[in-house]
Amino acid sequence: MDYFKTDWAAMTLNDWIGMVLTVGVFILMVWAYVHVFHPKNKDKLESQRYLPDDDDDTIETENRK
Repeated sequence: MDYFKTDWAAMTLNDWIGMVLTVGVFILMVWAYVHVFHPKNKDKLESQRYLPDDDDDTIETENRK
């Protein structure tokens, strides 16, 4: 099991930055998946389902005036 052993004292600044960023992104991804797939958020997210399409229609309508 020496393969999974980490020499924390030998880690450079770049190693620490990379590890913190990796762990941070992992935590944000877990939060995003839990937030998106939680049933209580369904109505709020469904109300924004066609938001990009609605914005384009609004801009085209305003340009025609």
